[in-house]
Amino acid sequence: MNILFTCAGRRNYLIAYFRHALEGAGRLVAADCSDQATALREADEAVILPRVDAPGYIDELLALCAEKQIALLVPLNDHELPLLAREQARFAALGTRVLVSSLEVIELAADKLATARFAEQIGLLAPKTYHTLEAALTALDCHEIQFPLIIKPRWGSASLGVERVEDRETLVLAWRWSQHRFPALGLRQDAVDGSGLIIQSALPGQEYGLDVVNDLSGRYRATFVKRKLSMRAGETERAITESHPVLEAVGERLAQALGHIGNLDCDLFYDGQRVYLLELNPRFGGGYPFSAEAGADVPAALIAWAQGREPASRWCELRAGVSVAKCDRLVEMVQINRQAEVVSLPGAAEAVVLPSVSGASH
Repeated sequence: MNILFTCAGRRNYLIAYFRHALEGAGRLVAADCSDQATALREADEAVILPRVDAPGYIDELLALCAEKQIALLVPLNDHELPLLAREQARFAALGTRVLVSSLEVIELAADKLATARFAEQIGLLAPKTYHTLEAALTALDCHEIQFPLIIKPRWGSASLGVERVEDRETLVLAWRWSQHRFPALGLRQDAVDGSGLIIQSALPGQEYGLDVVNDLSGRYRATFVKRKLSMRAGETERAITESHPVLEAVGERLAQALGHIGNLDCDLFYDGQRVYLLELNPRFGGGYPFSAEAGADVPAALIAWAQGREPASRWCELRAGVSVAKCDRLVEMVQINRQAEVVSLPGAAEAVVLPSVSGASH
């Protein structure tokens, strides 16, 4: 089977995991809007597509899936998830299964205010969340919350625009500054009041990352738990795997409530007694390699389910106590000639260049 990765960016490792799971029984195609995306060098074929927000992006993607006989499409960027969720039927008509959850799940996960409300609905705790500065100041006066507090975009990712504040004066200044610079971040704003910011209480306890895995029918299959040791640019940099019945049960509760498809990247805090849900990402997240290096093989499971069979049980056998750290590695970059239809690349059998409206990376 042939597999396509969209907005591949720097996810070289994920393509390598799928290559190992595929065992030579198909081709891996990586696509991005930038010819400098390093993951393009990891695949059998590299494709330059328009930006996700460009007119005709979905049509270009459909044409690519038809041409390359793509059986499974793996999206790796938050911004394309709602587009693909709306168009699943068009891809299915071509024989392409898109690894994407329902639009309802995607919108809930993208909205941090909605995520906090969802947590409470299923019996989990969440950070106290306020949509306006005035509401947060009132909560402080009533001793409902205390410092430190976190200002962040309501719809955001990769810790973009996040500010931690320790006192009232800084809260007011940081809120006003965040409002001033918010338009430049290019993030979504509320349709009613134009605001795109929230204020949340800082959470107690240890931060954990979960990979919560459902099959392609949305049925729960496994939860992998990682205790976070350090972060960099909004992603986990170091982590250690744990056998953790409490958090594994939380993963199952989330999976059954959401019915998501494939991998759910989940961030939460645990103080030894209480679990606080922080964020949900219904896709492969930056924390997945820590599960993979400890024995998890979600790509093998996804490939098996896409082929209508059950994966070997070892796909979900996670070794506890495996401490892993990310590091950079160098990849030789070769300029793609955008006038050529097909060019050779080291690490890729061929590169197909489609029209692009921007050279910026996803």
